[in-house]
Amino acid sequence: MKQPCVYIMTSQRHGTVYTGVTANLPRRAFEHREGLLEGFSKKYGCKILVWYELHESMIEAITREKQIKAGSRAKKLALIDALNPDWKDLYESLI
Repeated sequence: MKQPCVYIMTSQRHGTVYTGVTANLPRRAFEHREGLLEGFSKKYGCKILVWYELHESMIEAITREKQIKAGSRAKKLALIDALNPDWKDLYESLI
């Protein structure tokens, strides 16, 4: 799946959340799950893919990522709850 998207990873239900952007969500989610990416998500154990949104272009995806990151934690949790109220790991649906 090579398509620009914005995604949210978490450590657990209502835990620490990480918002990112990629053109290859299955690969990027795998990298988070396996702790292959240094930085915030590895430090805080954000390994569960709970939300994503596909975009037509990388520019659109990056713009949306910045919008989400600028928003409050409550807004990020509301995005997750709207798409995935049980906070299930969506990784398996990608592969």
